[in-house]
Amino acid sequence: MSAGIFSAPVAGSPFVGLKSNPKKLPLKDSTWNPIDNKKFEALSYLPPLSDDSIAKEIEYMIKKGWIPCLEFDELGSIRRENSRMPGYYDGRYWTLWKLPMFGCSDSSQVLREINECKKTYPNAYIRCLGFDNKQQVQCMAFVIQKPTATAA
Repeated sequence: MSAGIFSAPVAGSPFVGLKSNPKKLPLKDSTWNPIDNKKFEALSYLPPLSDDSIAKEIEYMIKKGWIPCLEFDELGSIRRENSRMPGYYDGRYWTLWKLPMFGCSDSSQVLREINECKKTYPNAYIRCLGFDNKQQVQCMAFVIQKPTATAA
């Protein structure tokens, strides 16, 4: 009955762990390294998105009736620098780039704003949000730009 990766239990015996599989890569080669490798939302695990891929995500957002919004942040992480008050965190909300793009009907409009934001803040994290103004919720988000490490 031992078809999976777990050892077959024997009545009255303790769990003995996972079977070793010599065909698998060593753990160090197959795990994600979190050091200097922040991840945000689901799409951040992919290589950087092309303008065409970003446009497709934005077209999906617009098709669903969501409002595109751009945000940026230099650190891109939730932290507690300014207050220890319960529930308060810096970085939970990033700075909004201009206003939400109410009435936006074309992804090229958003791409122009993305490029302008990238030029203005080349060393910031930039993300695009899809906001449902009827239900007052964020429905999707993805990172467009991650700052590149600069040699000191």
